[in-house]
Amino acid sequence: MKKPILSISRSALFAFLLFLTPVVVFAQSKGTIQGKVLTNGGKPAENVSIGLEGTGYGTTTADNGTFSFRAPAGSYTIIISYVGVERVEVPVTVTAGQVTNVQDITVRASQSQLTEVNVIANRANRFTRKISTDVAKIPLNNLENSQSYSVVTTELLKEQNVFNVEDALRNAPGIQKMWDATNRAGDGGGYFTLRGFVTQTRLRNGIAGLVTSGIDAVNIDKIEVIKGPSATLFGSTLTSFGGLVNRVTKKPYETFGLEIGHTVGSYDLSRTTIDLNTPLGTNVAFRLNSAYNYEGSFQNYGKNRSFALAPSLAIKANDKLSFLLESEIFIGRNSAKPFFFFYDTPKTLGVSKVSDLNINYKNAYVNDDIKAFSRSANYFATMNYKFSDKLRSQTVFSATNSYSNGPSPYFYLVSDSTAIKIARKPGVADLPDSPGEANYIYNNDQSTYHSKFSAIEIQENINGDFNIGSTRHRFVVGLDFQHQNSNQIYYGGSYGIAPINDPKYDYGSFNKILTDANLYNPAAAFPYIYKTNTYSAYASDVVNITDKLIASVGLRVDRYENKGSYNVDGTPQDSAPAFGQTAFSPKFGLVYQPIKEALSFFANYQNGFQNPGVYRDAQSQPVVAKVQNANQIEGGVKMALFNGKLNGTLSYYRINLTNVLRTVQGSGGGLPIQVQDGTQSSKGFEAEIIANPISSVNIIAGFAYNDSKFTLADADVQGLRPNTAGSPYLANFYASYRLPSTVLKGLGAGFGGNYASANKIINSVSQGTFELPAYTILNANLFYEQPKYRFGFSVNNLANKEYYTGYTTINPQRLRQLVLSASYKF
Repeated sequence: MKKPILSISRSALFAFLLFLTPVVVFAQSKGTIQGKVLTNGGKPAENVSIGLEGTGYGTTTADNGTFSFRAPAGSYTIIISYVGVERVEVPVTVTAGQVTNVQDITVRASQSQLTEVNVIANRANRFTRKISTDVAKIPLNNLENSQSYSVVTTELLKEQNVFNVEDALRNAPGIQKMWDATNRAGDGGGYFTLRGFVTQTRLRNGIAGLVTSGIDAVNIDKIEVIKGPSATLFGSTLTSFGGLVNRVTKKPYETFGLEIGHTVGSYDLSRTTIDLNTPLGTNVAFRLNSAYNYEGSFQNYGKNRSFALAPSLAIKANDKLSFLLESEIFIGRNSAKPFFFFYDTPKTLGVSKVSDLNINYKNAYVNDDIKAFSRSANYFATMNYKFSDKLRSQTVFSATNSYSNGPSPYFYLVSDSTAIKIARKPGVADLPDSPGEANYIYNNDQSTYHSKFSAIEIQENINGDFNIGSTRHRFVVGLDFQHQNSNQIYYGGSYGIAPINDPKYDYGSFNKILTDANLYNPAAAFPYIYKTNTYSAYASDVVNITDKLIASVGLRVDRYENKGSYNVDGTPQDSAPAFGQTAFSPKFGLVYQPIKEALSFFANYQNGFQNPGVYRDAQSQPVVAKVQNANQIEGGVKMALFNGKLNGTLSYYRINLTNVLRTVQGSGGGLPIQVQDGTQSSKGFEAEIIANPISSVNIIAGFAYNDSKFTLADADVQGLRPNTAGSPYLANFYASYRLPSTVLKGLGAGFGGNYASANKIINSVSQGTFELPAYTILNANLFYEQPKYRFGFSVNNLANKEYYTGYTTINPQRLRQLVLSASYKF
């Protein structure tokens, strides 16, 4: 596939270059706009993104609130408009070759809020917000960053009636959901695949923010999907080789605001939200976001209740020192979603696709009185200090705690002969397996027993922006400490054989009475009890060699200390002794902008690493595994063409993973004998377009192709695609139309969907191949939005499509759902 990918990329680049001529000519007749932005208290508003409505022309304010940028001659409107911020409009006329001075602009918002959001610059293209302080840990706009990433904004979520992070990620190209959140302490929420590797939503505002359940979006400002191995700036414990997901939260501001919303929908959906902000004195502001959510299931059983609470407090001690205190609490009591595993292999069962099985899509196979309790409580404190206009300090503390207790049912697919063995009375001779018979499931659950998982992170970042001669340097130097304390305890239960599809069978008999009778036995538990410490130092420098050429370099040194794993009784596990390991992670990047702030070509080298732990060698001796390394090379083009109406990224990447453990014949000390010489590759192409062709239309489109395979592995999987890599082809699309200025201004509609090709969840010589089918899911929505109120109506899974996600598992997904929402601002 390499030649076609490169061919597509070159053709795309050539096509975009054809557009450059009129853009270059247009750029020759420009003038300069300059002015100053102030907060409500009359103080300079620094690092605020400012620009012209409906264009890509703009800049960010300096430390004293001043700004200056060039734009083509013409009449425009400077607009600052954001949730909780009083709308400001300033007309401006630009004359070619002259400077236009704008009177001071006052914004009714706090400095902390203005710093975090892209206030204007592209307000007509409301789905683009790519100025980030987290992706590079340095404030950079997208075209200056040599790494590719996608952003999902709160404006898009509100328009689509999306209420959780997992569903929101359908708008980012190249990422695919594999598992819903398990609601178990330590699992970290939903599982996704990104660039061929499994990842989770484990970061919040750039640091640890683990959540066990699904993540409510009530406090989300935007979601950043950062592509490729990123250990240099984010370490190894929170990221994967494919990338990471970072959620950026809402912040307090200086004026009063209150928005209350309610949503109803199919499957007894009922949701209530509140967003309250109030000043508490001159330099203190408080904000509270909260949501209560209840929803049934498209299946015959299933109830889910969740509560989210996210208070935050912003304190400005003086012009140099400020504090931000935040917390988020997620509480859930949820029925388990059905997970089908293979007890017998697909080869034994004689199946290769879902249609070969007789699964009843609308059957939960378990009573909804079986529920698990989960709680995640995260606390954050940030201190910002400005040494000077060019040097700043940020100190961050994060404490994350999760807890779960209760059963988690799942089902094994078994052959008829295996079902007979399991169900038969003792003393009856075994029968040989017969392939091609799969009429039963084996009911099981893996309960958690008062499981706890906690983590503490302390991070110090020093950011600078200075010139050496004519060369500009923007840098970050950081220290990071992470401590993880796991006290996760699992225990299992088996509840017999059930027919896979029999209308006369009482599937509700797999109920709470059965699981409650399976008492916790410490001797039979499966503990994950361990402690780890990670000490890290990192540095990164973004260098403007010329006005158009930018280079970046970064390095991390990481000391990982695993204190060993322990049994429930406190005795150490022989298979997982204590060990320590040091790793280095470099990164390099290069950006060239042939058209400043409109087009950039980028390339990067990114590194990721992980500490696999301990394995047994051929002599059955425990050996500390070497650090696994993933090295990515990526190149592509980013654009913000035609005054910001056409934004996008095209990229080609290749990730090589080394030091992979692979199993050989035999076993030793309870562990399989392994060698650490395996390799794996993942390469592909990604494209994202966010367009605003006319003022009333917004379009998001994405495409991703991934080719992953084991290049040196066990003979059983050599040369095959890993079953964790997901679908090779993914696509997403969404188009939104709003009526122009008429009597019905504020009325709009949207339509979009997602495509995923077939997904091989089992893929080996010994087990055979089993595929989840390709699917196309369509969604549509209507909305009517006014300054004080909003109504929204959406239909998810418009065609009522039956489809599945999973890796090594078969997980039915939600059928058609109608959702109606309303909100009012006070």
